[in-house]
Amino acid sequence: MTTAIDITSRERLANTLNHKQPDRVPIDFGGTAVTGVHASCVAALRDYYGLEKRPVKIHEPFQMLGLLENDLLEAMGVDVVGIFARGTMFGFPAERWKSWEFNGLDVLVPGDFNVTTDDRGDTLIYPGGDTSVPPSGRMPKGGYFFDCIVRQDPIDEEKLNPEDNLEEYVPVSQEELDHFARAATQAAATGRGVIASFGGTAFGDIALVPGPSVKHPRGIRDVAEWYVSTRSRQDYIHRIFERQCEIGIQNLERIHAVVGDKVQAVFICGTDFGTQTSAFCSVRTLQELYAPYYRRVNDWIHAHTPWKTFKHSCGSVIKFIPTFIDAGFDILNPVQCSAAGMDPEQLKANFGDRIVFWGGGVDTQHVLPFGTPAEVREQVLRRCAIFAPGGGFVFNTIHNVQAGTPVENIVAMLDAVREFNGRK
Repeated sequence: MTTAIDITSRERLANTLNHKQPDRVPIDFGGTAVTGVHASCVAALRDYYGLEKRPVKIHEPFQMLGLLENDLLEAMGVDVVGIFARGTMFGFPAERWKSWEFNGLDVLVPGDFNVTTDDRGDTLIYPGGDTSVPPSGRMPKGGYFFDCIVRQDPIDEEKLNPEDNLEEYVPVSQEELDHFARAATQAAATGRGVIASFGGTAFGDIALVPGPSVKHPRGIRDVAEWYVSTRSRQDYIHRIFERQCEIGIQNLERIHAVVGDKVQAVFICGTDFGTQTSAFCSVRTLQELYAPYYRRVNDWIHAHTPWKTFKHSCGSVIKFIPTFIDAGFDILNPVQCSAAGMDPEQLKANFGDRIVFWGGGVDTQHVLPFGTPAEVREQVLRRCAIFAPGGGFVFNTIHNVQAGTPVENIVAMLDAVREFNGRK
């Protein structure tokens, strides 16, 4: 008679990341800012599972993501926890919580989450919580998340200085190092897998280009102008990326010294290269403009740490995956199977032994928000059957669970993963 050996969620994630068949598919919700759950859905899940009544903490105010506390992680069967930078997208720390009413829901927001309402009823948010400067984010009346406000000064080609686009990329402070050390210790103590988002290595992430954390952004901050610059001002972009890469690696060295191997995976960059049907650039542009810096960061991490590296890119990225792999990425997210060419069976067959698919478990544009629980179950079981064999698959939706998603469908999704795992 043999006795089954229980393994921890951390070991389960380690096997998965190393393309070894785990005892069951690991689940991530809330581990990163692209695998999270909208605050309204977090509240609905707490109610559904009969958990203690308390306001949801909005730890990521840009997308209004709710913090999944331990009791909810347990109820959902989540295997992964996240470590986040102390500062939010708007430049204030996620601490000193205070009450706020959000579309009729009582939530907790960071103490420097300071907003005003304009004459249209839109909610405006301010960099660093400083209401004396122009706002950097806008949530339309009745909306569910913020969009960046572009604050672009007139561009003088003769005076463009790459340092202006580097204002937010600075050496990591001792306060931040202390924060990471505490967070890593707490995360490792849970027995769950650990993914960290340290920041600083998001080369050209269009959500960050406008400088939502910067009070008076300089340089190229208009989204359209930035995309134009990736063709017409490549020398300028290279100089930004070069210095950002240097700072980023220096910071990673100092961070690794305080978190060590408590971290298993690290979010490197969220720059999107795909659209629903096409791409934002050519493969050549990715290889020449972005990949050299990805490779330097990934090579440093692989040479000095046990961490696996996580690349987020929405859309149709099928033609970019070989370059992502060549640049040293271990993980691809969100695996948008609904985009052109992103057939799950082909993704698994062509790349499943070389890159981990973290996401792709269910469509969040159509099936999860608008399908029936039965349709959700069917798609989840099908995606697990495709992606799970041989390891290399962490279950998550395709990007965050959005506001308005029926809680019954979210639960049907979680139940379907449990059902699939029960077959193992």
